[in-house]
Amino acid sequence: MPENYDFDTGEGRGGTDWDRFKRTLRKFGDKAGWIIIGLVVVIYLLQGIYQVGPSEVGLVKRFGKHVRTVNSGLNYHLPPPIETVKKVDIRSVRKVEIGYETISPPPNPRYRVDDEEALMLTGDDNIVHMELAIQFTVRDAEKLAFNIIDPNALVKEAGEAVIREEAVRHTVEEVLTVQRAEIANQAEMELQDLLEEYEAGINIETVKIQDARPPEPVEPAFDDVTSAKEDKNTKVNQAEAYANDVIPNARGQAEEILNQAKATKAERVNEAEGDVSKFLQVLKEYRLGDQEVTRRRLYMETMEEILPEMKKVLLSESTDGSSVLKFLNLSELDGETQ
Repeated sequence: MPENYDFDTGEGRGGTDWDRFKRTLRKFGDKAGWIIIGLVVVIYLLQGIYQVGPSEVGLVKRFGKHVRTVNSGLNYHLPPPIETVKKVDIRSVRKVEIGYETISPPPNPRYRVDDEEALMLTGDDNIVHMELAIQFTVRDAEKLAFNIIDPNALVKEAGEAVIREEAVRHTVEEVLTVQRAEIANQAEMELQDLLEEYEAGINIETVKIQDARPPEPVEPAFDDVTSAKEDKNTKVNQAEAYANDVIPNARGQAEEILNQAKATKAERVNEAEGDVSKFLQVLKEYRLGDQEVTRRRLYMETMEEILPEMKKVLLSESTDGSSVLKFLNLSELDGETQ
């Protein structure tokens, strides 16, 4: 401490050393304050740096109003409360389950059945147990983020309403057997239309009926009915296959017979036309020549044609009034022996 320090006034005699000390403290204090303020500002501004994932988009809000949408990567916005960002996964496929719940995924899956959700009424006043899985993606991130509080809950409740409406339009037999795929497709379209009315920004990928069966107390009876229906369908398919095999063969045979008949017809017509032409030629010769000679020749040719394997003798009437019959052995003329 300076030798000339005055304890009564707190100043050195002459005040030179203490004044310099106070001025040094004030100068250091001013710099420290600005440094602290600068650090606070930097830290505050750094809060605006954020990362958007590969499957996400970032919705930037300024004082609660959406101002822009940014893609994946490192981005920046004005620090809160001026601007905030809400990230929305638009590429991942989300899944909602109705009638059951997955406790643990594959390879060792475990499920819990929810009978309250799974039991549904059909159009013929029967009850069926149906389990469904609905897969959906985000079509419009802005609508999803600002119009919907819980997308999964919305899809589940809307999907349950739609599938119950579809089930009551069909009989229990249709729900359990032949109409399952059609019911799922119709439910998918109606669910998509319903979400469009809500402006949810959601796209339904698939609606799949995982299981459809009767309630447990009556399941054996339904199994018997289903087995009988399957046997019926098998027999019908076999009959259709047999018909598909027999009918073309019968049609082929009929066509073949018809073609043969046409060929025979043409052949007979040609033969008849040839016979007519031959007859006309003979008639012409008959009229121009000796009619008796022609008549006999025709008679002999006809007998030769009718009786080709027999020995033939031709007898003629006597022209001189005698009782001796004249005959001509046609077999000898052909070189045959008696």
